[in-house]
Amino acid sequence: MRIAVIGAGAVGGAIAAVLSRAGHEVEVTARGAQLAAIREGGIRLRGAWGDTTAQVAASARLTAPADMVILTTKAHDAVAALADNLEFLGDSPLLVVQNGLDGIANARDASPRSRVVGGLAMFAASYLSPGEVTITTPNPTFIGGDDAEAVTAFVRLLSPVMPVRQIDDFASAQWTKLIINQVNALPAVTGLSVQDVIAHRGLRRVLVLSLREGVAVGHALGVTFARLGGLGDTTLRAFAVAPYWVAQQLPLRMRRRMGPVPNPGSTLQSIRRDQPSEIDYLGGAVVAAGERAGVATPINALIVRLVHEVESSKAFVVPEVVVARAATAS
Repeated sequence: MRIAVIGAGAVGGAIAAVLSRAGHEVEVTARGAQLAAIREGGIRLRGAWGDTTAQVAASARLTAPADMVILTTKAHDAVAALADNLEFLGDSPLLVVQNGLDGIANARDASPRSRVVGGLAMFAASYLSPGEVTITTPNPTFIGGDDAEAVTAFVRLLSPVMPVRQIDDFASAQWTKLIINQVNALPAVTGLSVQDVIAHRGLRRVLVLSLREGVAVGHALGVTFARLGGLGDTTLRAFAVAPYWVAQQLPLRMRRRMGPVPNPGSTLQSIRRDQPSEIDYLGGAVVAAGERAGVATPINALIVRLVHEVESSKAFVVPEVVVARAATAS
C-alpha cells in the first residue's frame, strides 16, 4: 500500500519507519537538515520498537497521491502543510496525529475532501539529530473519530507494526492527552528532562498546579476525561481536590511509567532544534479554554510566557526562578 506521511519528525519518522519495514511504499515530507538526512541515509529508528533503517521517498512536498495519508506536523504547521500537499490528498483517509484540541477540525477545513480522523500518540519519541528517531516509551497510539470506516482502516494499517487502540470518544481523549501533555512545558523552560522536572520538588509543585488548572477547565466545560495513559475522569477528579502530598503522586506515577531513559518532551525538542514550539496549542489551549469557561489559569499562562521567553532568548530558566515566578502568579 502507498502511504504518505506529512511531517517526518519524531512521531512521523517513527511511524514511517515501521510502515516501510512492513513492506509499504512510504513517502514522507520533511525540510532542512531532516530532509537531507533522510534522502542520504533513510530514517534510522532505534529503541523500544526495534532498530531499523527505512529507505523512504522524501521530499519537501508529496509527489504523488497515496492510498492513506498521515499528518504528523506540529499543530501550528498543519494547515500550511495540508495546503502545500492538497493536490495529492483527494478523498484518501487522513489520520491527524497531533497535540491540542483542534487538529481534526483544522484538517477538515484545510482539506475538505479528506476523510479525517484523529490519532493521539502516547509513545515517547526523541528526534535529537537529523534522520534518527529513538522510541523511549512504547505506549500505544489511540485512533478515533466519526468516520468509522476510516478509523478501522487506520487501525488495520498500523496495528501490525506498532501498538494501536481504537477509542470511541475521541474528543474526551483529546482532553486527557492535553492534561498529559502539560508535562512537556516545564522541560522546555528549564532544559531538564521530564523525569528531572518531576523529581524536583519545587517544579513538581508547579506542575501539579498547572495540571489542576487544566482539569478544572475541562470539568467546567462539561468534559468527562477518557481513560488514557493511566488517567481517567475518576482519577483526575480525585487529583483535583486531594491534598498536595496525595496529588503529587500523579506526576510521580507518570515519571515511573516513562522509565529510566531521559524524556526531553516534544516542546523541548523543538526548542533545541531552534524551531517554534506548539506551546500555544498545549498550555495555551488550557488558557484559552479557561477564558471561555470563566476559570482562572495563571500558572498555565505563566508557563506559556516562559516558553516563549526561552524561544526568544535562547536561554533556559533555572528552576528556582520558575518556582519563584509561579509563587507570585498564583
